[in-house]
Amino acid sequence: MIALRRIEHVCLRAADVDEAARRWAIQFGLSERERVDGRARLACDYEPYSLEIVGSDRPGADHTGYELARGLALDDAAAHLDALGVGHRRENGALHLTDPDGHGIELAPYRAREDHRPPIARSTSTLGGFHPRKLGHVNSLTGDLAGMTAFYCDVLGMKVADRLGDEGAWLHINADHHTVALVGKGYAHFHHLAFELTDWGEFRVALDHLAQHGRWLAWGPLRHGLGQNLAAYVRIPQEECFVELYADMEQLEADHQTRDWPDDAHSSNTWGILPPRSYFRFDPPAVEAERQGLEAQGHPLPPAPGGS
Repeated sequence: MIALRRIEHVCLRAADVDEAARRWAIQFGLSERERVDGRARLACDYEPYSLEIVGSDRPGADHTGYELARGLALDDAAAHLDALGVGHRRENGALHLTDPDGHGIELAPYRAREDHRPPIARSTSTLGGFHPRKLGHVNSLTGDLAGMTAFYCDVLGMKVADRLGDEGAWLHINADHHTVALVGKGYAHFHHLAFELTDWGEFRVALDHLAQHGRWLAWGPLRHGLGQNLAAYVRIPQEECFVELYADMEQLEADHQTRDWPDDAHSSNTWGILPPRSYFRFDPPAVEAERQGLEAQGHPLPPAPGGS
């Protein structure tokens, strides 16, 4: 058996680590914690880090890190993976593996907290004014929803909170409605990482701030039916992903049972509007069409390269 405590970090590949670290810090209120072997590590508030940036000529998502539950040793997790025949390697005090779509996964040992007080009760001389509460979840597009769902449940011990018809699965490891979301779109691509904000007031501050840095909303603000969270999705062309800013995520009961939702607009957004089709693409023509709002003006999205 295996059990996870929380999502620990997302690692992104960037063409220029210095530029990317500075950009993410300024635009999303993250604090750079350290540089390790050329990797920049940034945090939302008091956690060791939530975002890791590594240099690469292939920008995009590298891996997602998860922390093991208390009482579960790295050797226990390795034995679990071995019993299932899942390949992995041990490196730098963590286990590394890949999911069926090729996304990297890092399993880190449980880390006892030195300070158990909530962040608002602590004192700091380094934390900035605007910053997210935490890294909350990740979302990936997939061409094999059933296989990916089975992997995250059977191999990593997650549970299905909700299903969206035959097109999506939202998986949880703790009371948060989801830690991983999978959406069937016929091909594999990391879609977004999500930072939690407090409320609408912080949304306004964050979105006004991001607009001044040339960022735009691909979708939102909105209210998801699945998860009940308020959300806004910001395109990050440099690392070929989105950032979801969210608040008011549903907290699940300990005996939560999987729910099946119809694949309709209300399930995705109780306020009604669905995202533009560019939201599911990462090629330059789709990104530029989205930036200019061409779909809203009645211009069809250009065909996707390779049909994806």
